Amino acid sequence: MKKQAIIIIPAYNEEKNIAGVINGIKNVIHDANILVVNDGGEDRTEEIARELGVRVISLPYNMGYGSALQTGFKFALKKGYEYAVQIDADGQHDPEDIPKLLDEVFKNKADVIIGSRFLNKGNYKAPFTRRVGMLFFAKLTSLIIGKKITDPTSGYQAINKHGLKFYAGEYYPVDFPDADVIIMLHRAGLKIKEIPVTMYQGVRGKSMHSGLKPVYYIFKMFLSIFVTLLRKAESDRD
Repeated sequence: MKKQAIIIIPAYNEEKNIAGVINGIKNVIHDANILVVNDGGEDRTEEIARELGVRVISLPYNMGYGSALQTGFKFALKKGYEYAVQIDADGQHDPEDIPKLLDEVFKNKADVIIGSRFLNKGNYKAPFTRRVGMLFFAKLTSLIIGKKITDPTSGYQAINKHGLKFYAGEYYPVDFPDADVIIMLHRAGLKIKEIPVTMYQGVRGKSMHSGLKPVYYIFKMFLSIFVTLLRKAESDRD
């Protein structure tokens, strides 16, 4: 890559998918700097990633998706990376879109480029209840920040150094960094832009939206947004 960028993959028990994700990235960007953050998983995710020549950080126990991501962001800053891409380990994100995301952030189009599965009439099909939740939080986020957001739950993003510093800060959520983080970014004065990407549905064996998790997610997101709106906005810019 022409500029210093790192690709961060948070993973929890993804031994069935991690090789495909890593090889997919390497097929698109041969010299990619890849970091897998193994979030306390107990399977062969770490072993497989290392066999493929990828750097791995293993957390001592399952700390949550947001904590795994933030570990990657802090590593990126410590090692002097100016840009990062976050991509999930379950195979739902198409690595072919990485250059497109990076190109937008390289050109300073925004501090955080969000890959949206719903722009340009994307064909992503989510279960009805989840789709309703996505639409609701998209509308709420758009209303609060005064900018249309179509996919606030997207974990496919490119981030510049300003965004990395913010994401490495104390307010980044440990579990589900979604609509609340977009609102935090806006209130901190950082620029956000969405671009269309391809996503695949139904690749993860055990969904984070199963059982009572949707109820927890909705409650947590409402609470986090409420606290975010009460908190004094602070700019991360130098």
